[in-house]
Amino acid sequence: MELLADPNLLKQHCHAWRAQGLSIALVPTMGFLHAGHLSLFDHARTLADRLVVSIFVNPTQFGPNEDLDRYPRDLPRDLELAAAHGADLVFAPEAQAMYHPDHAAWVDVPELGRGLCGASRPGHFRGVCTVVAKLFGLARPDVAVFGEKDWQQLAIIRRMTRDLELGVTVVGRPIFREPDGLAMSSRNVYLTPGERAEAPAIRQGLVLVQGAVRSGELDVGRLGLMFRAHLAEKLSGARVDYAEFVHPEALSPVVRVDAPTLFAVAVFVGRVRLIDNILLEV
Repeated sequence: MELLADPNLLKQHCHAWRAQGLSIALVPTMGFLHAGHLSLFDHARTLADRLVVSIFVNPTQFGPNEDLDRYPRDLPRDLELAAAHGADLVFAPEAQAMYHPDHAAWVDVPELGRGLCGASRPGHFRGVCTVVAKLFGLARPDVAVFGEKDWQQLAIIRRMTRDLELGVTVVGRPIFREPDGLAMSSRNVYLTPGERAEAPAIRQGLVLVQGAVRSGELDVGRLGLMFRAHLAEKLSGARVDYAEFVHPEALSPVVRVDAPTLFAVAVFVGRVRLIDNILLEV
């Protein structure tokens, strides 16, 4: 496995692979890898001849009061895990290598980025789209693999890729969970032991709503109240950032679950903001 930090070298390596007729899969990450990331690597390995993993804590997707400086990092461990799960190349650049001092071009999908995480993290998805577009331009992958925990991000990247004719097949993979149901996230390390013990209540609330839908409750107002009441009882001190029912692709709000509907939530557990979702089907 090779480690590169220079975008031009990444471009050259991937160009050489394509000249040999080899296909390329890309898995973009911000590092501090967990089993969810590794499941993406394993799946991507089956889709192409070469696997590129990027590890880059992208500053343009963090707001001024967010955790850019505190975001967990452990590159030596990440490299060991990436190698063990089939990565042929890890691209781990510094921010100054990815953004010129006079950087002025941005990519955005504003219609899909206004709600959910976009409402409380203005500019976040502009940063995500821009860095993913840059990675696509450098590696020119045939396929890119993302997790469904960040469902809004996945929907936005799919739309960006389609609308800009980037020629990359974007693949989503199911949420990888801890044995108690908590969605795996690099930010879980911020939870105190007490918070970590209670955090699975988020997933339990999603499953509760899913059960209510299967029993015939389709009004999103009542379903949302059910979720919030569950958290108030089971997750002390939790603050709901949002709990929204939306169309899975357009991310537009719905009022009844009479077609496949995404129930997406963001919950502050102490100082840690956790996201999760479930696809509800009648």
